[in-house]
Amino acid sequence: MQHKRSFILSLLIGFLFLPFLLKAQIAEFRDSVIQIQGITMTADSLRAVPGVSIMVKGQGRGTISNRSGIFSIVVLKGDTLSFTAIGFKHKNYRVPLDLKGNTFSMIQLMVEDTTYLPVTVIKPYPSKEEFERAFANMEIPDDAYEVARKNTNNAHLRALARYLPIDGREGVNMFLNKQAQSIYYAGQPPPQNIFNPFAWAQFIQAWKRGDFKKKDDATF
Repeated sequence: MQHKRSFILSLLIGFLFLPFLLKAQIAEFRDSVIQIQGITMTADSLRAVPGVSIMVKGQGRGTISNRSGIFSIVVLKGDTLSFTAIGFKHKNYRVPLDLKGNTFSMIQLMVEDTTYLPVTVIKPYPSKEEFERAFANMEIPDDAYEVARKNTNNAHLRALARYLPIDGREGVNMFLNKQAQSIYYAGQPPPQNIFNPFAWAQFIQAWKRGDFKKKDDATF
């Protein structure tokens, strides 16, 4: 009986002090959150370094510095920030545990990294005739205009529209259009397209394209 009373008494004391414990934990967590605002610059000329990736190690989250090298990120005291950028050495910064307040400003200096490429030897053609032959048979890649012209070719677009299946958006739009059409003519007979000149024009164009012939071949 005495053991039961002591157990109940400990539970009551725990319930009484539970709000204070939660409040203390919340206050401790709130004090450990740091808003870091900083700038990434070169170590030699103090120029802003844009596009620097700032990641919090072990957490899979981070940010990128803007065109002026400015960044902002929320971390916890004791976290380690990883700074990486193309052409610069990798840098790590550990947030001190004894920071005061919830905001911190920093300047991260990035040291340029020299990358040595393998040696490339450029040799001339053995003769002028061989150079002219290679230059005449050279395949020139398509420019943006030629790529756009090929992508908007009517025959190419018709082939894609004929053989590619519809995606989810087209299927939903087709279903909604049919549903709206059925609701529009609810309670009255639908119009007869045999007297519609636009329907006849679409039928003639489909006949010329061979749409009906393709359907007949598919049935066999």
